[in-house]
Amino acid sequence: MTHKKTMINTLLVAALFGGATMAQAADVPAGTKLAEVQQLVKGNGSEPATLDPHKTEGTVESNILRDLFEGLVASGPKGEVLPGVAESWETADNKKYVFHLRKDAKWSNGDPVTAHDFEFAFKRAVDPKTASPYSWYLEIPTIVNASDIIAGKKPADTLGVKAVDDYTFEVQLEKAIPYFVSMLSHTTTYPVPKKVVEKFGDKWTQPGNMVSNGAYVLKDWVVNERVDVERNKNYWNDAKTVINKVTYLPIQSTNAELNRYLAGEVDMTYQMPIERFKQMKKEKPDELKVTGYVGTYYYQYNVKRKPFDDVRVRTALSYAIDRNVIADKVMGQGQTPGYTLVPDFVDGFKPVAPEWSKMTQAERDAKAKALLAEAGFDASKPLKFELLYNTDDNHKKVAVAVASMWKKLGVQVSLVNQEWKTYLETKKQGQFDVGRAGWIADYNEASSMLDLMQTTHGNNDGKYSNPAFDKLMSESRDQVDVEARNKLYVQAEEILAKDMPIAPIYQYVTARMVKPYVGGYPANPLDNLYSKDMYIVAH
Repeated sequence: MTHKKTMINTLLVAALFGGATMAQAADVPAGTKLAEVQQLVKGNGSEPATLDPHKTEGTVESNILRDLFEGLVASGPKGEVLPGVAESWETADNKKYVFHLRKDAKWSNGDPVTAHDFEFAFKRAVDPKTASPYSWYLEIPTIVNASDIIAGKKPADTLGVKAVDDYTFEVQLEKAIPYFVSMLSHTTTYPVPKKVVEKFGDKWTQPGNMVSNGAYVLKDWVVNERVDVERNKNYWNDAKTVINKVTYLPIQSTNAELNRYLAGEVDMTYQMPIERFKQMKKEKPDELKVTGYVGTYYYQYNVKRKPFDDVRVRTALSYAIDRNVIADKVMGQGQTPGYTLVPDFVDGFKPVAPEWSKMTQAERDAKAKALLAEAGFDASKPLKFELLYNTDDNHKKVAVAVASMWKKLGVQVSLVNQEWKTYLETKKQGQFDVGRAGWIADYNEASSMLDLMQTTHGNNDGKYSNPAFDKLMSESRDQVDVEARNKLYVQAEEILAKDMPIAPIYQYVTARMVKPYVGGYPANPLDNLYSKDMYIVAH
């Protein structure tokens, strides 16, 4: 931990942790009196689609998986890389990485966590039989043979990873990727227990079956009601864990979630209802947590469907969105207008705003009308389509606002909302015209945003494809020098500004309510929260 905090006194630690020494205690400020009941209740937005680390793609699932599993490394309070199952690692050339695993890491059933578990997991993630929506994540850093395996050209066994022995794990990349280790706190790189997966098949993630290696184990999962996790006594660093039980509530309505928070039923919300943000800022400023977030909210065009295969239509619709109104008036929580896929908040790269962002909204609207007319749409033949979004009060408000902006162009929009799991599947199957989307970086580097628009990317649901863009992103992986990489990223954004496969709308912030008795809440730029780092103060 990088927090500069002193520890609670030894006697209190011993009472709480059954004789844990001061060095093992949680990172709690001196003099803090901890609550007798160490339980945390979190709002979590939606029902998780799955709890299999290799089959997830959303933040809803990742929030829970960070408690249940641990990868080679973890993400620190400020987004820094911390040791996880790997105590240390080294590379001489940014191509071959060697990880040394801690000998005391165990699965929740007491079995040791070994390099063989990671080898099995990485190969499982890229195996087409697994159908992982995030298999591309191991292709991005150019792990040897990952692309060919995902394409079905080579067997999963040929992936460039191996257990040298029980506690040494080696990864071989095709290109020198200096930020590779920072990618390894992601759920797709978590180990999974081979014996359990093979014994239970798809049911291995159910309570009673699941075996995990994180600070918590799955206790209960009541669909559309809650997911309960409890402290894993076999976790290697259990002595430093304070919270004993965490409950995740899939509350889709941000208003309902805030009401439950105010009633004392929720300790931490997933997000905030827009219309009550100012009220909470005034009434409970110390409980409102707003932090920068490496993510962008955008609308995605299905370029395989007419007329969205026409760049003039895509550009017109994008120009007509008044981002200042959306960021300031509709959202109003500190979001900033978005004109690029990469947000300003990303580490080490400042995106260059495209030329069209410097036009006034009136100029953009006039250009949008002209482009639509050019594409054959006018009052006698209006453009009509459906706008898809997942069920959420805030997404609905943005959709209603944008639809009214498009209406000024004579465009007729039907709003379609679906619950999270269905929405993900609809997008994946390409059964949409224009869809709401948001992308949060998986690691704090511009490539984690830009890679999304590559032809082969598993979350490129709009099926955008530009060989020049793909080439730039491929070349960026040959550049160890940050400045050289950034020049390629600027060119990649210029291509997106010209092709307009998406309409960036605003740059995210994380805005949520957190009870004053919840200690250890971090300002993590990726919103990677770990319950094991938190604690409940007596109140």
